[in-house]
Amino acid sequence: MGNCSSCGTGAGPMAEGQELVEFVYNAHGGALRQRPIPDGGLLTRCQGCGAEFRLTTFVGLCPACDGVHAVSPPRAGDAANIQFAGKDFRLA
Repeated sequence: MGNCSSCGTGAGPMAEGQELVEFVYNAHGGALRQRPIPDGGLLTRCQGCGAEFRLTTFVGLCPACDGVHAVSPPRAGDAANIQFAGKDFRLA
């Protein structure tokens, strides 16, 4: 796991799972979470229910089950880097 010295959360853009989701959600005062992923986003499968969907912002929800997924900007070139916060995780 890496550290983002400008964010001071202890997690970083290379974190995994819920830790990465929370990091991206809070990064830069929350400004990053709704920024569009370049090139129209990443086609993926929900890691909770298996439904296919396109993650178009750095933090997004599966339209079938509301599972929270995220990818950090340095890793947004590959859908394999999308992280899932867990079945019971909900955004505040």
